[in-house]
Amino acid sequence: MQKLLKQNAVLLLSVSLLVVSCAPKKDKSSVTGWTYNDPQGNGFRVAKAKEQATGPGLVFVQGGTFTMGATQEDVMGEWNNVPRRVTVASFYMDETEVANVHYREYLFWISRVFQEDTAVYNHALPDTLCWRSALAYNEPYVEYYFRHPAYNFYPVVGVTWKQAHDFCLWRTDRVNEEILFEKGLTNKKAELQKQMQGGGQENFNTKAYLLGEYQATPGKNMKEFKDPITKQTPTNISFEDGLILPDYRLPTEAEWEFAAYGYVNQNPQPRKKEKGKRGEELVANKQVYPWSENVNGLRYTRHGSMQGEFLANFKRGSGDNMGVAGGLNDRAPITAPVKSFLPNGFGLYNMAGNVSEWCADVYRPLSSEDMDDFNPYRGNRWQKVDMSTGKPERDSLGRIKMVDVTDSESNNRRNYQRGNVINELDGDSSSQVFYDYGKTTLINDHSRVVKGGSWNDRAYYLSPGTRRFLDEDHSDCTIGFRCAMTRYGSQEGNGSRTGNWFDKRRQNSRKM
Repeated sequence: MQKLLKQNAVLLLSVSLLVVSCAPKKDKSSVTGWTYNDPQGNGFRVAKAKEQATGPGLVFVQGGTFTMGATQEDVMGEWNNVPRRVTVASFYMDETEVANVHYREYLFWISRVFQEDTAVYNHALPDTLCWRSALAYNEPYVEYYFRHPAYNFYPVVGVTWKQAHDFCLWRTDRVNEEILFEKGLTNKKAELQKQMQGGGQENFNTKAYLLGEYQATPGKNMKEFKDPITKQTPTNISFEDGLILPDYRLPTEAEWEFAAYGYVNQNPQPRKKEKGKRGEELVANKQVYPWSENVNGLRYTRHGSMQGEFLANFKRGSGDNMGVAGGLNDRAPITAPVKSFLPNGFGLYNMAGNVSEWCADVYRPLSSEDMDDFNPYRGNRWQKVDMSTGKPERDSLGRIKMVDVTDSESNNRRNYQRGNVINELDGDSSSQVFYDYGKTTLINDHSRVVKGGSWNDRAYYLSPGTRRFLDEDHSDCTIGFRCAMTRYGSQEGNGSRTGNWFDKRRQNSRKM
């Protein structure tokens, strides 16, 4: 019996030592020597390094350099897409265009949360009258295209740039709210009930939550974030915890064009067993359309041969929107389901044809000559949290009130001198611009870039380098949109490092 007790004691001691040895070693600051996440220390909590999660509906787009602009003759004679080499940082983009069912989900949420405010709902409604034409019978599309289940997964159209922008804001909040529900950090039942009874303003908003202006009902797992000094369980987590995703937004023109080409599959990749090796760096590649998998794909719109199937939904010629009866080619007189046709190298569907798409940029014909060559974008109008009352406030939609950064706040900056730089380089001051809307041009500070050909466009517009524009409060039956998201961390995706890392043996050999 004593022998058995001794054996058990030895076993228990061994297990205890194993647990102690396997306990995670607390990280120390290389600046101060203080231990992070130590209840006996200074209380500074640092989340374990983690990679960015991929939001619902998104695919990773590895960035890089490419020649942005025209790839074929400028048949329209607009000279608005002068080729220029630029670099785009890695980002995420919707696999497909936003579909009718997705937008109806948005409207359903508005109708439940803003029950007494029909103006909010009406403001978000797509313009189904965009289908009407004075000399065509398109009335069935006016009545059925957006709401009939047959068109559930067809791209939503009749949405203005402003409406698409608002959809992105709403999507950000719903995705982050669901993350908190899934992680057990907020009480789903209590939160949904509060939002239904709050008259609209009490809906979850990511920015308000992070600023502490939205007091969420804590969930069962919120105790994991207890302050080691005060012993208090916070109401909200912080952005530094790495769980909240960045904003969904409209892609910039450069991002959209880069993603459309899908160049990632043009660079020969190393074999799986060649660990740590990168693909070849080919920067001279250029193609006309988003596809490149078939023999003639770089220059033609059909698969395999001149008689193959169309690779996109577009208008082949006057009066020819889908081919001949018994041999329909693209099989779509108007739009097609968002996952029809072949995806490109990044796995993105319909980056040519189906619908043209809104981009974030304000349109200028010579944008390529003016913008930076890293993450080029025109449309910056910088804002800050409105602190006029001494603290952040929420508006009637539940969002944090923002105000424009003034020119007087910017005049001591070296990197910008104005808060609103949408018309940067148009003239020599903000009041002296060259675009006289309605008299000499249709371009103004509300003109937004539209990319990609649609179901009613000729093949010329299928090339990602082509560009057009439309006022941000207008819509069309040929224009839809998809969302994007900024990528944080490594540019080659999760599981990869930023920069080149050399092992000790290679470092030592360099020293010799």
